[in-house]
Amino acid sequence: MTKITHCIFDMDGLLLDTERVYTEVTQQILDKHTDGKIFSWEVKSKLMGRTGHESATIVVETYKLPMTVDEYLGVTSKIQEELFPHVKPLEGVERLVRHLHAHNVPMAVATSSTREKFELKTCHNKSLFDLFDVIICGDDPEIKNGKPCPDLFLAAQRHLGNPSSDNCLVFEDAILGIEAGLNANMNVVWIPDENIKKMTGTNDHGATVVLSSMAEFDPSKFSLPPF
Repeated sequence: MTKITHCIFDMDGLLLDTERVYTEVTQQILDKHTDGKIFSWEVKSKLMGRTGHESATIVVETYKLPMTVDEYLGVTSKIQEELFPHVKPLEGVERLVRHLHAHNVPMAVATSSTREKFELKTCHNKSLFDLFDVIICGDDPEIKNGKPCPDLFLAAQRHLGNPSSDNCLVFEDAILGIEAGLNANMNVVWIPDENIKKMTGTNDHGATVVLSSMAEFDPSKFSLPPF
C-alpha cells in the first residue's frame, strides 16, 4: 500500500456517539405519531452518511408521518439541542487523534452535518476537535453533493494542501461514506456499528480494512507513526 500521509475522518458514529441520539430522537417521534412503529436498523442504515434533509425525507416518507420534512426537522432539532452537547468520543478515538497530532500527521473532519450542528455536537469536546487541521461541513459553500459523492473528502483534501489521493486515509462508519471515499480514490477504513455489520455479513464494500472499533486501528500498518 502507498504510504499514508493524511487522515480524513467522518464524525457521526465514527468520532462521536451521535448515532445513539439520532435513534433516540427518531424513536420519540415515532412513539408519538405512529401506532407502535420501531426505528429499525434497516431504515437507519439508509440514513447514515446522508444530509439532514435527505435523512428526514426518508423517515417522513417511510413511516408516513403526519408532518412535512421541514416540520420534522424543526421538531428533531429542538430535542437534539438538549442531547447533542452531551455526546462523547467513541472508543479509541482520543488516543488515535492525539497520537496523530503529536506526530504532525495532517488531519481533517469531513462531516455531512451542518456547521451549526457540528458546533452543537462538539461543544463539550473542543480540545479534541481543535487538534484537527481542517473541518469540512455538509453546508459549506463548496459542497454541492452529499455522500456517496466525494465532495466532502475532496474538499478536505484541498484544504489539507492537495496531497495525492493514494496518500489519504478515510475513516468511515457508513456504507455511503465508504463509497464517497472510494469515489475520491482514497483508502478507506470502515468501522461499522455491529448492527450494520450483521446486516452486510462479509461484504466489506471495498474498504481497505474493516474494524470493530477505532481502538483496533494499527497506524504502523499504513506507514503512519506507531503507537
